[in-house]
Amino acid sequence: MVTAPSLTSDLQAHLALVIAEHGGWIGFDRFMALALYAPGLGYYVRGDSQIGNLPVTAAGQASDFATAPGLSPLFGQALAVQVGEALRRTGTHAVWEFGAGTGAMAAQLLDALGEQVQRYTIVDLSGSLQRRQRATLARFAGKVQWATQLPQAIRGVVVGNEVLDAMPVRLLTRTGGQWQERGVVLGLDGQLGWQDRPTELRPPIPLDGEHDYLTEIHPQAEAFVGTLVDRLAQGAVFLVDYGFAEREYYHPQRSMGTVMCHQAHRADTDPLIDVGAKDITAHVNFTGIAWAAQQAAEQAGVAADWHLLGYTSQARFLLNCGLGQMLEAASLAERSMANKLLMEHEMGELFKVIGFCRGTPWDAIGFAQGDRSQRL
Repeated sequence: MVTAPSLTSDLQAHLALVIAEHGGWIGFDRFMALALYAPGLGYYVRGDSQIGNLPVTAAGQASDFATAPGLSPLFGQALAVQVGEALRRTGTHAVWEFGAGTGAMAAQLLDALGEQVQRYTIVDLSGSLQRRQRATLARFAGKVQWATQLPQAIRGVVVGNEVLDAMPVRLLTRTGGQWQERGVVLGLDGQLGWQDRPTELRPPIPLDGEHDYLTEIHPQAEAFVGTLVDRLAQGAVFLVDYGFAEREYYHPQRSMGTVMCHQAHRADTDPLIDVGAKDITAHVNFTGIAWAAQQAAEQAGVAADWHLLGYTSQARFLLNCGLGQMLEAASLAERSMANKLLMEHEMGELFKVIGFCRGTPWDAIGFAQGDRSQRL
């Protein structure tokens, strides 16, 4: 068992209690959920300064990572081209955003879409981030609302940027040819450590070779998409995140998994250190997302009405939506920041966009060129 120092005392006590209540071991998904969302203690509920372009914000607060809408308003303006098309094609007038962060993307979409949007609903688990969103979106007070639960039927366009990667994952490890689930325990010294247990769980596809291997499965993200399928009565869904199609995700050489932590704009791979003080994420298996959506549609009896619109890189999606032309009219400083959205070694290739619709499908502009649906 490997130990890790540095926990806030309140979160340490809470984790110790939960671990004890579960027989001394909890799955990594449970640990990740507590580290990120435990009321009053988790990373996303302890404050609202995590998101920013620099390690220290203008207000003197420490930020940990930047998102595309924070890098450039052109991200939201380009996305609005696709959202606007989807609103027209589906005959709807509402947008739903999950995990709205600072509210920057909502403001960009609302500015660009104008009267096309009659209602903009944000679903976010973080009360502190909600307060920041309300300040950012004050001038749209007549259109924006916040929801803590979904209605039985959603009609509109659903968007989410870097939502799936923050959903808890389960860790699977193959050691000596045997698959086990990796969980978290509390050692005699009071520090967190890893412990593996036998499991019947497996990655969704066979992995070549007998070498040791660590990876993730994503039941919560897949369940989330299934819920969207169940509730979306009319409209479309566009999700942006970093990740891969299944055969890339579970490539034999990707043997260390994809779990990453972010703090002060630095990345590390040890989620047991500084728990509650840094972000914990995992890359997205987009094949699993597409599969979960199809399965949910079949179970709900709406498979004939549910369609994959496309899957492509963020760079190709934004260029399809006109970002290239927008850059021509931008200043040098604006182009410098917006290029990070496109560059392969920045966000352009690692980030992907997947789109679905309920109702009559169309050739969505964001996937007009470079669609990779066949790779899912």
